[in-house]
Amino acid sequence: MSKFTAPGLSTDSADKVAGILQERLSALNDLHLTLKHIHWNVVGANFIGVHEMIDPQVELVRGYADTVAERIATLGSSPKGTAKAIESDRSWSDYSIGRDTAQAHLGALDLVYEGFITSHRDAIEKIGKIDPITEDVLIGQTAELEKFQWFVRAHLESYTGELKHSGASGEKEAADAAR
Repeated sequence: MSKFTAPGLSTDSADKVAGILQERLSALNDLHLTLKHIHWNVVGANFIGVHEMIDPQVELVRGYADTVAERIATLGSSPKGTAKAIESDRSWSDYSIGRDTAQAHLGALDLVYEGFITSHRDAIEKIGKIDPITEDVLIGQTAELEKFQWFVRAHLESYTGELKHSGASGEKEAADAAR
């Protein structure tokens, strides 16, 4: 695929890293669309707090997608940022909650972040052995995403430290439990 790459990387290594990053790019694009969907569809008590909490997350995740796409290009590959790329790369289910309460969306969003962060960590592990520069990019992104998940969980946590939706196996189940 690549005719050139970053200094110190073989084109084979760069192609492998770019392939992993492409899946992460699609996941980031999907995540920022999901966050915006939540922003538009949250209602009820705590509406304004959650509505306003989500927008900075959207903007940061959009920026992460741009960083990942530019890294793919730096490695000599072509980033794909289309809806078709998201669908082709998707190994996760589409977000399933429509207009609902803040608590329901936050319960579902906690599971979204759980899956996303886990897959970002998997990418870190695979890439770290090949390209520490790209690994560093993903580590920084993961740290911020974990902080956002903490913000979400703070709305869901009881005074004993438990999450109402703990053990939920899907977004709808998490939303029901958190409601």
